[in-house]
Amino acid sequence: MPRISEIEPETLPAESSEIFYKYVNEYGPFKNQAKVFAQRPPVLRHIMGLLLELQKEAVLPKRYLEIALVTVSKINACEYCVAHHGPRMTRQGFDADAFDQLLDDQVPGFDDIDLLVRDYAIEVTNNFQYMRDEIFERLKIHFSEEQIFELTFRIALCGFFNRVNDALQISMEDGVVEDLVSAGGSLEGISNITTGKI
Repeated sequence: MPRISEIEPETLPAESSEIFYKYVNEYGPFKNQAKVFAQRPPVLRHIMGLLLELQKEAVLPKRYLEIALVTVSKINACEYCVAHHGPRMTRQGFDADAFDQLLDDQVPGFDDIDLLVRDYAIEVTNNFQYMRDEIFERLKIHFSEEQIFELTFRIALCGFFNRVNDALQISMEDGVVEDLVSAGGSLEGISNITTGKI
């Protein structure tokens, strides 16, 4: 159970309710998260609405987005996000070894661009104020400036979600961990409040 109440979507204003249902039906199985975000309908509308719009535009290839999101979530030990995004990463053509070894120096099945995205996610999460230009020079070989901005934004936004999810103890939806396990992943080595471990 979360530390604050979940809001049922039918109690929301129409515009917020519409975003709620679209988010949980089109973006992914994030119903418990959306119920907590519904405490502030403007936040629900704008944050979840933004994610839906970015998904529709698909400026950044999903392969790189999921590598970045799982990297950040593993660094921050957010089981909620790891469990939700792990299967999405493996569905981009990676096997469970890539998921399990994502933070190792070498990752099975990763090419140089995959490793660059992973390394950039680590830098933005852990070393953002000390990054050197060299990593941006490498990113510009493979990505447009629009894509680099979105990648940076999504990495930072993922850190925001990690913190909100864990601070408020948002509950894992039924079937999410099972989906991760069926994709060959696990939450072994990730320890946070969603399993009662602190």
